[in-house]
Amino acid sequence: MRFLRRSLTGIFLLSVTLVLIAWAASMVRDAVTARMSEEPRSFPQRERVFAVNVLTLDAQTITPELTVFGELRSQRTLDLRSATGGTVLEASDDLIEGGTVTAGQLLLRIDPVEAEAALAQVRADLQDAEAELRDAERALVLAEDELTAAQSQASLREQALERARDLQQRGVGTAAAVETAELNASTSQASVLTRRQSLASAQARIDQATTRLARVRIDLAEATRDVTDTQVFAGFDGTLADVTISLGGRVAANERFAQLVDPDQLEVTFRVSTSQYARLIDGNGTLINAPVKAALDVSGVNLTATGQITREGATVGAGQTGRLIFARLDDPAGFRPGDFVTVSIDEPPLDNVALVPATAVAADETVLVLGEEDRLQAAAVRLLRRQGDDVIIDVSDVAGATIVAERSPLLGAGIKVRPIRPGAPETLPAPEMITLDADRKAKLLAFVTDSRMPDDVKARIISQLEQEEVSSETVARLESRMGS
Repeated sequence: MRFLRRSLTGIFLLSVTLVLIAWAASMVRDAVTARMSEEPRSFPQRERVFAVNVLTLDAQTITPELTVFGELRSQRTLDLRSATGGTVLEASDDLIEGGTVTAGQLLLRIDPVEAEAALAQVRADLQDAEAELRDAERALVLAEDELTAAQSQASLREQALERARDLQQRGVGTAAAVETAELNASTSQASVLTRRQSLASAQARIDQATTRLARVRIDLAEATRDVTDTQVFAGFDGTLADVTISLGGRVAANERFAQLVDPDQLEVTFRVSTSQYARLIDGNGTLINAPVKAALDVSGVNLTATGQITREGATVGAGQTGRLIFARLDDPAGFRPGDFVTVSIDEPPLDNVALVPATAVAADETVLVLGEEDRLQAAAVRLLRRQGDDVIIDVSDVAGATIVAERSPLLGAGIKVRPIRPGAPETLPAPEMITLDADRKAKLLAFVTDSRMPDDVKARIISQLEQEEVSSETVARLESRMGS
């Protein structure tokens, strides 16, 4: 009996176990079947739309501005040098660095003792030369008189010779008398020749005296100039620089003791590349007189001056490239030679162009044009100039088109955008609203209720879900958090 009871109990427990196993298997099978029969969850897919800044290409005439750096220098600069050496006896109070002087102002006076002594010596030589010339002139007069007397005596001797020959022919005179008369005539001719030589010597003496007098007068002019050069005067109105001398100092001949600079006649020199230079010449290859503007930033205060291109350098220069350009400044108030300035040159105007940000043009010189349904299209343009952060492009083929002002790697042809035009307030598109079925709404409410959101956020989302229409963005965000 005991064995039977235990056997029946074992059979009963086995039966219960089998039933439980069968029931568990049935539950697993029903869960798998229900899961597999459910429709896959799908989230709403929307095309991504980018907000971009756009602008319209209006064809216009623009004067490009070429910006370079240059250095100011004075058109009129004079090196002040001492023609004679000596000690400085007198110096102007303005003979200092940065001193302002006027034309004809005495700057310094050098000790003139040596120059005046040399001048006195030359004056004495001048008196000797003048006396020598007077003596030569008197000697010439005497030589001429002596020649006249010798010629008269020779004429008388010739007449005596003729008489002696005539008497000999008539038989009255003797041969000895004729010979004596011929000897006397020959002697008188020799005397005339001697007097003529004396006259030539007197004339040569006059020439020598005249030449010496001219040389002495030249020495006198030089000595007088040396005395005058002991005083140095300002050649024009200007400012002194590089002053190296003062009262009591000593200067050597031809020593530069200062430099006189005219601060009102300034010009700016700047170098441009060959391509930039090509834009500043006309059809004949001549440099145009383009207007320029020089600017100097001094402690936040900009000094500006306008001017005009005047000339170009004759050579490129060793180790240099491009061209050296010179421009005259009209009113350089506040500027000084040596200032390093920014120079802006107005180039010849360009027609049918537009000024756009440099970020609107790609490296391959293309722009993104706003097409139908606000989708982007690529268009080729020709880049003409760069103006700082902007560029000038030719709009012959895209005039009136709307392009993207700021490109990014996310933008390209075919992408839909939301254009933001300059000056127009940005309007956000209205959120897309959807209607939820009861089952989907219940799942979302249960997820929000059991989540760890702050109470105020939880209450706000629950109030949105209880509405008839709910934002698709809110639903998509919650379902992405719910997972599978």
